[in-house]
Amino acid sequence: MVAGLLANFRNTMIVSVLLALVMVYAYMQHAGGPDMIFWQSILRLIHVFFGILWIGLLYYFNFVQIRVMPAIPAELKPAVSKHIAPEALFWFRWAALGTWVFGVLLAGSRGYLIEAFSLGATEGFAVPSHIMIGIGMWLATIMFLNVWVFIWPAQKIALGMVEGDADAKAKAGKTAMLFSRTNTLLSLPMLAAMTMNQTLFG
Repeated sequence: MVAGLLANFRNTMIVSVLLALVMVYAYMQHAGGPDMIFWQSILRLIHVFFGILWIGLLYYFNFVQIRVMPAIPAELKPAVSKHIAPEALFWFRWAALGTWVFGVLLAGSRGYLIEAFSLGATEGFAVPSHIMIGIGMWLATIMFLNVWVFIWPAQKIALGMVEGDADAKAKAGKTAMLFSRTNTLLSLPMLAAMTMNQTLFG
C-alpha cells in the first residue's frame, strides 16, 4: 500500500499536504487561534515552500543539467531538451513568482516592507535588521526578474518552443546560462540575509 502511494507523485503530494495541514492545525491550537502571528506563519510556510522549490531547481540546473549536458550523446539530448527541461522550467518560473509574492506579503504583514525595500532609508538607516533583510529582498527581486525577463524567454528559444535558427538558439542558450549562473551567484548571499536576519533579529 505504501509503495503504491509513493509510486504516484500526485497522491504523495496530497498526503504530504494533508499531514502539513494537521501540523498547521496543531500549531493554531497551541497559538490559541488564528491571530495575526498565526497568519504570518502561514505566509512564511508558503514562502519557504516556494523558495525551496525555486532554489532547488536553480541548483539542479547549475549543479547537474548545465554541467552534464555537454557530455550527453547527441542522440540522447532531446530527452532533456524536449521533456525534462520544459517541465523543470515550468515549476522553476512559477516557484520564483510564488517565492517573491509571498515574501512581499510576509514583509507587508510584519510591517517592514517599505523600510526593507528602501534599505532603511525611510528610517535614516538606523535599523540594521531592515537594511539587511532589504538587501536580501533586493537580491531575491533581481533573481526573480532574471527568471521572467531573461532566463525563461531565452530558454523558449533555446529549447525550440519559439522559432529561431541555430545561431539564435545558441545565443539564447548562452544568455539563459549566464543569467542562471548570476542567480546561482546571488543565491547564497540572499539566503544568508533571509535566514540570519530571522534568527538574529526575529
